Amino acid sequence: MEDKRAQCEEIFIPFKILCKRKNVETLVLEGNNPATVLLKYVNDSGIKSLVLGSYSPNYFSRKLKGSSVPSIILKHAPECCDVYVVSSNKLMTNSLNPLLATEGDLPTINKQKSSASSASIDGVSHSRSSSLASSHLNFPAFVDGNSSNYVTPQHRPNRNLENVTTGLEAVKGCHSSTYSEQLDIQEEVERVRLELQTTLAMYNQTCEDLIHTRNKVQLFSSQYLEESGKVNAAKKREENLRKIAAEEKEKHIEAEKEVETARKLLSEETYERQIAELKALQQSLEKKKTVDALLSSDDRYRRLTREEIAVATDNFSESKIIGEGAYGKVYKGDLDHTPVAIKVLCSDASEKKEEFLREVEVLSQLHHPHIVLLLGACPENGCLVYEYMENGSLEDCILERNSKLFPWFFRFRILFEVACALAFLHNSKPEPIVHRDLKPGNILLDKNFVSKIGDVGLAKIISDIVPESVTEYRNSVLAGTLGYMDPEYQRTGTLRPKSDLYAFGIITLQLLAACRPNGLIMMFEDAINSNSLVDILDKSVPDWPLIEAEELARMALKCCNLRCRDRPDLETEVLPLLKRLSEFADMLTKVEKNLIQAPSPYLCPIVQEVMEDPQIAADGFTYEHRAIKLWLTRHSVSPVTKQLLQHQLVTPNRTLRLAIQEWRSQVTSFRTRP
Repeated sequence: MEDKRAQCEEIFIPFKILCKRKNVETLVLEGNNPATVLLKYVNDSGIKSLVLGSYSPNYFSRKLKGSSVPSIILKHAPECCDVYVVSSNKLMTNSLNPLLATEGDLPTINKQKSSASSASIDGVSHSRSSSLASSHLNFPAFVDGNSSNYVTPQHRPNRNLENVTTGLEAVKGCHSSTYSEQLDIQEEVERVRLELQTTLAMYNQTCEDLIHTRNKVQLFSSQYLEESGKVNAAKKREENLRKIAAEEKEKHIEAEKEVETARKLLSEETYERQIAELKALQQSLEKKKTVDALLSSDDRYRRLTREEIAVATDNFSESKIIGEGAYGKVYKGDLDHTPVAIKVLCSDASEKKEEFLREVEVLSQLHHPHIVLLLGACPENGCLVYEYMENGSLEDCILERNSKLFPWFFRFRILFEVACALAFLHNSKPEPIVHRDLKPGNILLDKNFVSKIGDVGLAKIISDIVPESVTEYRNSVLAGTLGYMDPEYQRTGTLRPKSDLYAFGIITLQLLAACRPNGLIMMFEDAINSNSLVDILDKSVPDWPLIEAEELARMALKCCNLRCRDRPDLETEVLPLLKRLSEFADMLTKVEKNLIQAPSPYLCPIVQEVMEDPQIAADGFTYEHRAIKLWLTRHSVSPVTKQLLQHQLVTPNRTLRLAIQEWRSQVTSFRTRP
């Protein structure tokens, strides 16, 4: 079938070449009966004009049985379709137009008189394979055999006139009939010529009218399109304006709702503010009554007069000032031949009045060996009288503001004392107390370096403790010192007893490194992970116990966790460790006081401490195992001779280890105590 289709397409090639200036389309119809297929196509497509070629046998056609295809088409074609059958000697048609019939007779005359011109028509051909080839008949074309020019249906009358004229002239020149017949022919020619001229004039007039009508139609169409565009644009503008109006209406409705909501909120806020002002006024009156009663009749502390304070401070002499802060100045004075510290509220620090009253209330109720003792107060001047602490604050010792030695065993013991004082505050009855401003500046030291917590003006009594597993956000005013303030307290506003534990962890790290709190946590984490804790310990202490110092640093880092739930418990985890370290420090202190010293072979040449796991190095000297291992990771020479070591292997010195264990039989009991 593809081969047949290709052959059919090849048939049209010469006709396409002849019609290169015209738009010609080709179509191949398939079926068993060519006439039936062609009639079906004419009916389905609504063909108005159909031109057929007469049957002529060739390689692509076959003899038809019965009637020929053109005769069947002429007989059964619909009335609305004009059928033209072109043969070599005549033109047959089913049209009732006499002009077309005449046109069909003229080629017959031309053939009989041996005319040099013949007409060939590009039409529909049928083949032996019952495939039909047809051009689209919307634009049929007649091809002149001599000139090979194409004529469209619109110029068909001109071509017909020329053909008739040519035929008549050939008849005149070639026919040898009688004179009467010639006259008849001339009359017929004249008549036909007149009819053709009349028809041609009518056709030309019709074409002019058609062109004029087309121009009007085009003008009206352009005007219609222009008006349609204007109407569409107007509709779009109207639609946009309606949308804008609807949006503005919605905005107006929303604005009215917001205004109404704002009015309701304003009225509610006004009512709530009035209620709050009434409650605040009532609380202020009640508080004033309570304060007046407290200051006038409280017998838990000694009430001093302004004159007594002036006498104790030599009339507030500048030489008596031992400290100064945001609260005011601190003077050293003598009260009943007893040295005291007097804290005087600044005259312009009226907002500190509440802290003054809270400190009076808290300290007058608390009595603990490691909390500063309140001896008296002067409510008129806002003065508080404490016991005098000879060695100042812990901050002075950490930052080396005094020239006194501050050994490691003092630091261990101070941490244990501060932890005991915090445990006392947190377990106070009926409600726990949180210090909120624990820092080295608020830890005071007496002449024997016994520590006491002071400055409890920011302490808060907690009536409802939020569980550690619950994160609760509160709208509260933060109090404390940055660097020591609990991060969770800063973020949520919720205060817990473990908020003091964070500040305690920072203070512990400060006692180990003797520096300010900024960046301490990260510095100690890096040092422990890299086994370089000895590099960040306070260099003013030459004999740090590394094991105990690392244990203390790890405990402090746990206290500095960001969440309270991740911090250790003060009583069950922190205090037992600090108690053991404090007893260890007390034992070594007693050893030093009794001048009991270990033999020099028992001491490690690197850390100058009694060895626990003595190891012999390549230089022949015995070292503490951890100390020599740390040394070998950084150096390749002997710690004693400073000469290059042949290797880095160490050998246990079991004999020396047994001797040290016998000597430290009593000492180890303190260190292994839970």
